[in-house]
Amino acid sequence: MAGVSSHFDLAVIGTGSGNSIIDERFADRRVAVLEQGTFGGTCLNVGCIPTKMFVYPADLAQGARHGPRLGVDTSFGGVRWRDIRDRIFGRIDPISARGREWRLANRNVTLFEGHARFVDVRTLDTGTGETITADQVVIAAGSRPVVPDIEGLDGVPFHTSDTVMRLDDLPERLLVLGGGYVAAELAHVFSSFGTRVSVVNRSSRLLRGLDDDISRRFTDLARQRWDVRLEAQATKLERYDGGVRAHLSDGSTVEADVLLVAVGRRSNADGLDLDRTGVAVDAEDVVVVDDHQHTNVEGIWALGDVANHRQLKHVANHEARVLQHNLLHLDDPGAMVRTRRDVIPSAVFSDPQIASVGLSEREAVERGVPHVVAEELYRDVAYGWAMEDLTSVAKMLADPHDGRILGAHIMGPQASNLLQPVVQAMSFGQTAHELARGQYWIHPALMEVVENVALGITLSPAG
Repeated sequence: MAGVSSHFDLAVIGTGSGNSIIDERFADRRVAVLEQGTFGGTCLNVGCIPTKMFVYPADLAQGARHGPRLGVDTSFGGVRWRDIRDRIFGRIDPISARGREWRLANRNVTLFEGHARFVDVRTLDTGTGETITADQVVIAAGSRPVVPDIEGLDGVPFHTSDTVMRLDDLPERLLVLGGGYVAAELAHVFSSFGTRVSVVNRSSRLLRGLDDDISRRFTDLARQRWDVRLEAQATKLERYDGGVRAHLSDGSTVEADVLLVAVGRRSNADGLDLDRTGVAVDAEDVVVVDDHQHTNVEGIWALGDVANHRQLKHVANHEARVLQHNLLHLDDPGAMVRTRRDVIPSAVFSDPQIASVGLSEREAVERGVPHVVAEELYRDVAYGWAMEDLTSVAKMLADPHDGRILGAHIMGPQASNLLQPVVQAMSFGQTAHELARGQYWIHPALMEVVENVALGITLSPAG
């Protein structure tokens, strides 16, 4: 190994949310940025942003199929896949390139484009032939798709969410292994564009990590759109007719032109040689951090997918802001701030869309948390009538004594937007009735679903 070439005040591994730490307030520090892959991280290049840019035209395509039910003579006539793909990456790729160029132009920042590994606590092999040292190191190395151990997988062409959006042609048949949010979103995209989609999921429901009622409702609707194989796993894969054939644990087979492996994502911490530093990781190789985003080793910090199990961009961004502030106040520990982990919303941009925050009903029962539940169907408010919506629902859990909101789950159009007032109420300690009666609600907006589900919370006589 080459000798140490440079010393830095700060080294940041990863250019996703980690890249946002470095602003003009760090201009007096020597900073090293280390990136193995494409500049900008998962969200920009292969995650949140491109997937939602695919979801929007998919929603339009799906919506065109529903027009006749409302008396509007719309129909779906197909998509120009390459036009959609090129519009999306024609915007994203230049952003990534500009971000890289901007970092290279910063005189106090040195970019190392290689696979970074720790040599010891203060020393990093940059993967470029240079070894550096740093006073403070931020691990923001993100996550990657899980590739399961399936017989024959290494002998067939397959895609993950990192690659499937750049296909040259829209497949006639797509096989999706997995039943989580990545599988649900990409199955929606491809099926809306006209692909016949098969989903193989080892559990009895799709999106099993969500509230049970929501998961069951979503699975029932998904089975009307896709060929869904539940409680099944691919046991063997082989090439077939230019594509892939999957042999399943239930004895059936599925053939497809394209195979998408979407069984989850895992922390990239296992590739950093953290054992040379003493930095603690949990059983899933997620870096353990405190509320300041500091690891158990002095001078080493971590954020994002590599350091939490939520794998949400807004969580990584929040952690980056906390970590940034704390790096700027190393000489004043009393001024350091803490990461907030109590009210974290999430959304699945499939069809229907789903948004959640707080406890599910199952979690409340398992933890012994007293709770009451209210539900409101979209069709019970005026805008829901206008939509002729028969399946969408909002659900809320609250403390039976004081009405404090414990969780909320919405499945249907605009769910990610409809949830936000609940997130705000939970963040600032409002009760369900304070949320419902403490403000005007525009009538007849779809947001009345949230107003009514909050009004539906019934307190116990002692409350």
